Amino acid sequence: MEKDNEKLNASRMRTIRMLHGFVSEKLDAEKSRAAKENFGSLLSRTMNVTVEEGAIGSIPIEWIRPHQNHTKETIILYCHGGGYVTGCMKYSRSLTAKLSHAANRELISFDYSLAPEHPYPAALKDAEAVWNHLMYLGYGSKNIIIAGDSAGGNLALALTLHLKEQRRKLPGGLLLFSPWTDMTCSGESYQTKKEVDPILDESYIKDAITAYAEGQNLKNPLISPLFGDFEGFPPVLIETGDNEILLSDSVSLYKAMKKADIQVRAKVYPGMWHVFQMSPFKPANDAVSTAADFIYQVFEH
Repeated sequence: MEKDNEKLNASRMRTIRMLHGFVSEKLDAEKSRAAKENFGSLLSRTMNVTVEEGAIGSIPIEWIRPHQNHTKETIILYCHGGGYVTGCMKYSRSLTAKLSHAANRELISFDYSLAPEHPYPAALKDAEAVWNHLMYLGYGSKNIIIAGDSAGGNLALALTLHLKEQRRKLPGGLLLFSPWTDMTCSGESYQTKKEVDPILDESYIKDAITAYAEGQNLKNPLISPLFGDFEGFPPVLIETGDNEILLSDSVSLYKAMKKADIQVRAKVYPGMWHVFQMSPFKPANDAVSTAADFIYQVFEH
């Protein structure tokens, strides 16, 4: 049985590596962005949700609403991944639609400004604008969970740290899928996982850092949230795969939050890769169900 599982995981990894080649960030930015949007449209399943596009000023947004009866008092604010240089809400829809349905909550996603055209802090300013809009609509801060994958996990953390700096009320919780937390690239998994990660490599990550944060202090918590002050943070769930070079980013974040006495849980999925929750197979759906349980627990507390 163990050998069968190993063969299955190896087959999955080969498939993911091949598929990811079609949307490789090593292409020029415009082609990569277009490829990711098309890829996301192919993978997304919206039979259980309604998607409504809109805008907040110049920021494109989409509302995802589950078909079944649901409370409208609570909401998920979702930040997509893509290294701050690619990605979009349509690309992340393969995950956001599943999450909205599983959690039976409305979800708002948005296309923030991308680097290198719009480096730090452009994405953070856009995220704050969406947060402010939710405040304008009458949502209480505790009735919002900020979620994100990869760079979107970075942005979710940065937004929460920024709100804390402003002495504003914080969200009810944070849900982080394979978050990118340390732009100093100090984690040991950059070396220990570089041969098995089918999605990311160090050269891509360093190119993304240059595009997004060239000339900045990479230990700035709004760029590398790992170095932030987490005192007073809401409950956090971190999900990551054990076959990704950003594994240390999640593990180190978990340790830092535990040290700050935060209610945090980290779940590392064996044989899985970066943001595997986007994939249309059972382990990904199980992980989304775990995330949905976390959302229920936060809002029912």
